[in-house]
Amino acid sequence: MTIKDIARESGYGVTTVSRVLNNQPNVSEEAKERILAVVNRTGFRLNSNAKRLKQQSNSGIAVVVKGTKNMLFSGIVERTQRLLEGTGYACLIHYVDESANEVSEAVRICAELRPQGVMFLGGDIENFQRHFSEVPVPGVLMTGSAYKLGFDTLSSVTVDDSFAAECAIEHLLSLGHRRIGILGGYTDDKDNPAGLRYRGCLRAFERHRVDFDEKRQMVTCRYSFADSGKAMERLLDNMPDVTAVFATSDVMAIGAIRAIRDRGLRVPEDVSVVGFDGIELGDFLTPRLATVRQDGEAIASRSVKLLLDAIRGGSSAVHEIVPFRFTPGESAARLRA
Repeated sequence: MTIKDIARESGYGVTTVSRVLNNQPNVSEEAKERILAVVNRTGFRLNSNAKRLKQQSNSGIAVVVKGTKNMLFSGIVERTQRLLEGTGYACLIHYVDESANEVSEAVRICAELRPQGVMFLGGDIENFQRHFSEVPVPGVLMTGSAYKLGFDTLSSVTVDDSFAAECAIEHLLSLGHRRIGILGGYTDDKDNPAGLRYRGCLRAFERHRVDFDEKRQMVTCRYSFADSGKAMERLLDNMPDVTAVFATSDVMAIGAIRAIRDRGLRVPEDVSVVGFDGIELGDFLTPRLATVRQDGEAIASRSVKLLLDAIRGGSSAVHEIVPFRFTPGESAARLRA
């Protein structure tokens, strides 16, 4: 009995089964109950499976996912896992907290499991600067650029975060909004996606000569519904006259919409909201979410190809920028007079 057998019998994907067996977050109670019922019925033993996986992991590829509540990442993980099927490489998925050092974790994984390569889904550039030289196998940074780091064995695939955020602000400005708030990730490292997106916002404001008060109009938070909802509450307290919000992830945008409505305001009639990522959930909201849509399929497929090329042929690092597109949705509207 393998994890794939558990997945087939329970009706859930391999990734979901793996999360339950390893006590990972982001799994519904219904999924947990059904998967654990199959585990108990079949007598599946995780420890023996983990031992077998460890013995075979020198033919595997480790995927280190930074953060446990990023829906864009969940979709890319699923695609990556699918793309690796049939390649001869096992997909070894490891989740770390947003505040954890994902590169140090990769160093530990390499020492323990000896994978052939490492894929990083999200990451802090400073962590790579300090520790990637300790990673003994080729790597790919997904949804972030490693171009400036200069490692011969670290490729990257990302969108142009700065320009994409600039386009989002440009859209709100074109609708007549000037009192625009921003919900974003922590921007201490200006070369991380959060910092790059913030930089793009500032560039749009500067071009249109729109004043921006960071202390009043910018609130940072973690990538979760709950944290972004609280951040939106702080933004409304700081800026009660806000007419539009750009959230630098769709998860943040959804949390913001809930907080706006809890204040008795309407979206988009009172406050317009634009997100970033293009997760599937955004298409099923009412109103449908306006967002910068990343191409998760392209990010996954290009990342897998670059890593396999490096593993099999020893190719040098490659840094690619994949296209994005802006979808107007329904959550952003022209400012009413």
